[in-house]
Amino acid sequence: MEGHDSASVTLKPVMWKRRLLALAVAAAVLSPPALLAPRRVQAAPAVTLALPRKPGSVRFAVIGDSGRGHRPQYDVSAQMQAFRKEFAYDFVLMLGDNVYDESGPEAYRRKFELPYKPLLDAGVKFFAVIGNHDEPNQHLYPLFNTGGQRYYTFKPPLKGVEKVLGPSVRFFMLDTENIDITQVFWLRRELAKSESDWKIAVFHRPMYTSGRYAVPAQGYRRLLEPALVRHGVRVTFAGHEHFYERTHPQKGIVHFISGGAGSLRAGDIRPTGLTAAGFDTDFHFMLVEIAGDELYFQAISRTGATVDSGKIDRRP
Repeated sequence: MEGHDSASVTLKPVMWKRRLLALAVAAAVLSPPALLAPRRVQAAPAVTLALPRKPGSVRFAVIGDSGRGHRPQYDVSAQMQAFRKEFAYDFVLMLGDNVYDESGPEAYRRKFELPYKPLLDAGVKFFAVIGNHDEPNQHLYPLFNTGGQRYYTFKPPLKGVEKVLGPSVRFFMLDTENIDITQVFWLRRELAKSESDWKIAVFHRPMYTSGRYAVPAQGYRRLLEPALVRHGVRVTFAGHEHFYERTHPQKGIVHFISGGAGSLRAGDIRPTGLTAAGFDTDFHFMLVEIAGDELYFQAISRTGATVDSGKIDRRP
């Protein structure tokens, strides 16, 4: 055996078995899901939908802290695909940390395009905000539909009966990694001129949380909350904390944290008076439906279990 001495050739069988086992474990941990040995095809996950699917409603999914490229991200994506067969959403909000700690086409392929390929192929659009683990130029990536801007606003794409019966909804996509007075003034102006019934703010770092980032959240609250309250925002979506949380209304606003589509800090929700519902034992995503003055929501684990659901009225 070239390059080895005789001692390495005559290792005992037990030592060889241990070495082979260690190599197999390392390969399983380090290989991305697309390179793992094919698994036996199983039936699609069972779907239990808690949303009404009203005619003309606006329907979307929400994921946060997703961009790992590992098996749990694929598991959540599989549930998103399964639920879409019963709940035909056309777009997804991404709450930041969309492609963890890498840049370049290959990183976007492994950590976004491959995990969500069936959704992308079906024409589902993804609208992203920037997180602290995202590269600075991520807003230039075309499949995140930012219009090349670090913060932006958009109305959801409507088709068919939605154009006639659908509610008026506008999203305000903020960059909490670079909050400055220019962005705060922009938010005030855009909220003030919007005539949409539903104004929904989306950002990475939360304003309210029962997790480890409760102290920094106070700073974002001071910067953003006055404009949101003044202009009738009823709901926000944030990530950064690797769990699911829905707060009791704070100054009339319900705050969702959904940072578990690819990241998890088990047991990280602290006991506070904020939490109306929380889930920190597995990965998850959200489905949302807006019909008239009602917003329906459902948080779903990677096994397809419903961990929270309910309704928020635009007029409290």
